[in-house]
Amino acid sequence: MKLVVVGDSLLDVDVLGTAERLCPDAPAPVLDVREERARPGGAGLAAALAAADGVDVTLVSAVADDEDGQRLRDELAAVPSVLGPSSVPTPVKTRLRCGDQSIARLDRGGGPGAPPHATDDMLDAVLEADCVLVSDYGRGLLRDERLRGVLARRPVVWDPHPRGPDPVPGARLVTPNASEAKRFSGHDDPMDALEALRARWRARAVVVTLGADGALLHGGGTPVAVPAPRVPVVDPCGAGDRFAATVAARLMAGAAMDDAVADGVTSAAEFLRHGGASGFRPVDTLSTVDAVRARGGVVVATGGCFDLLHAGHVRTLRAARALGDCLVVCLNSDASVRRLKGPDRPVTREQDRVEVLRALGCVDDVIVFEDDTPERALAALRPDVWVKGGDYTVESLPEADLVAGWGGRTVVVPYHRGRSTTEMLSRRG
Repeated sequence: MKLVVVGDSLLDVDVLGTAERLCPDAPAPVLDVREERARPGGAGLAAALAAADGVDVTLVSAVADDEDGQRLRDELAAVPSVLGPSSVPTPVKTRLRCGDQSIARLDRGGGPGAPPHATDDMLDAVLEADCVLVSDYGRGLLRDERLRGVLARRPVVWDPHPRGPDPVPGARLVTPNASEAKRFSGHDDPMDALEALRARWRARAVVVTLGADGALLHGGGTPVAVPAPRVPVVDPCGAGDRFAATVAARLMAGAAMDDAVADGVTSAAEFLRHGGASGFRPVDTLSTVDAVRARGGVVVATGGCFDLLHAGHVRTLRAARALGDCLVVCLNSDASVRRLKGPDRPVTREQDRVEVLRALGCVDDVIVFEDDTPERALAALRPDVWVKGGDYTVESLPEADLVAGWGGRTVVVPYHRGRSTTEMLSRRG
């Protein structure tokens, strides 16, 4: 079953270090930086959490074409995504952390600009969902009327934001926290807020999350109080996304509402026990690579559009896999294919191409890249062998020097004449 996470994605960055002295010119701590870690935030975090749970999930979001947006895409490489354009700079939240504590947060990006609009591909992805988790961070995507029309036709768990719109009527569950519930309803008592919000939003159920006190669920009849395990909490960042992602996945799998909420509360507590968002490591396509390298194996990579998969592709992929111990495919994104092949391509959209490639026994993983060429993806992956199929020579491939820089080698496998997407399309025309 397919879970689709729709909403606003952010880039979260943790700058880790030690603070053992003060500035000589001000009573402010000096952070000696040891490490910097980036991860997806907002809807991107919710989708990454679901992916780490083994859920079949697709992220639908809008990301700007800027440096921070590219970094966010890189962090989402292991999460199947349909990413539309945004004219607003990518929101970035940078936390300066000493030990397990944040000592300051720096925010940039976002700001004024036209709100993003849902593309046809984004709407198609939502329509394919068995359940949708709306992760609204108030950046405007959830105000798109076409998107709201599609969401009204799917089972929806809606995680609202004070700057965002009301959930679509008929949502299966809406999940405000206590401060949001108070702001939305005007009631200080969460119990009073439950009934008011359920009526206002015409939702089938509303759950108010209460942090260490668990949650209150109202789906008609008597509200249900769900206690939370007692855990030490240093940084609550991401707990709401962890709760919502768990509840949505459990409801999609057929769980009763109260059971799904109870699982969500427990999941959020365990998430915080292990450090919250700062302790979370997204599913990483390089984990397969790391396992191969740990046992002294050979990592092979190849790349291309793979628009209409045909026998030539399969032969190339099998030949590439035979050269090592794992094969990672670097796949051109939809936008990259359009720039390379023209406005009528790709014929097969990105998420379907990823799904088909991952289903092949000779392919161990897929990395989607947004650039016209795969150099940045290769620099992150650093394969031992880079394979190209077709009528190339090693000398004609610009990435060959890059691969050689870390001791890798480039190999060209045989070209299969008469078997190419372009030729197939020309014959069809």
